Amino acid sequence: MKFEVSATVVYEALSPSTLILNLQPFKSDKQIVISETLFSHPELKMKELNAISREKRFKIIEFPNTGVVTLTYKATVENEVKVIPAEQLEDVPISLMPAEALFYLNPSRYCQSDRLYRFAFNKFGNIEHAYQKVMAIRDWIYTNVQYGGYTTPQTSAYDTITEQVGVCRDFAHLGIALCRALTIPARYFTCYAYLLNPPDFHACFEAYLGGHWVVVDATKLAPINGLVKIASGADATDTAFAGIFGNLQFRSLVVNSVLLEGDFQSVDANTTKQGYSYV
Repeated sequence: MKFEVSATVVYEALSPSTLILNLQPFKSDKQIVISETLFSHPELKMKELNAISREKRFKIIEFPNTGVVTLTYKATVENEVKVIPAEQLEDVPISLMPAEALFYLNPSRYCQSDRLYRFAFNKFGNIEHAYQKVMAIRDWIYTNVQYGGYTTPQTSAYDTITEQVGVCRDFAHLGIALCRALTIPARYFTCYAYLLNPPDFHACFEAYLGGHWVVVDATKLAPINGLVKIASGADATDTAFAGIFGNLQFRSLVVNSVLLEGDFQSVDANTTKQGYSYV
């Protein structure tokens, strides 16, 4: 399917500053960026880099002067989501995991899997099939954590399971932490989401099952096959759409995703018969 994604973000520089902007879709064999543009008004110096150890690419943008700057991004992206039958999405023994998956077994700043081991084991440890275990985690979060409310950039998975309220970022962190506690590698996944209402950047997580990175959305707010992947990483620290160095004040953000081409049939996040991979 082919999507047009866009984002317009406005900052005010109060002193010379630098911005690391992470809103470009990740390029892979399954996701082709056909065309893209990123303009700034006024015009600023930009440099593009690809992350060495994570799936993301980003722009480093220099703000040499004070004032208001508008950054406008637009891309046409064609992607193909791989559908894998649930019965094939089994546990992978640690000895057979690739190095990239092993990294995502570890606790991270927002995903304290070591602190949630007992809860995860007592609640989900008796489920034998790995994919059904992950689906049970997803459904527990969806049922027991209220979407919305007030959370902060410091809110962690441990906070979310305690307070039982959060936004997509918090749902993803909790899903990751519970998977890792059960020795299932999991990583944070940011994206543009077709049919998300209201439009915004969206956060899900990926679990490593049967040799595939399978996308899971515990919020169930957007169709799984309508996602355009931006980045993946250990948690939100790896994948934030903006990293600010200096004195930049965020003013506004507008995000959109439009279907341009393809026979789109919405696959909701309730399905348990197959998994979906963007790798």
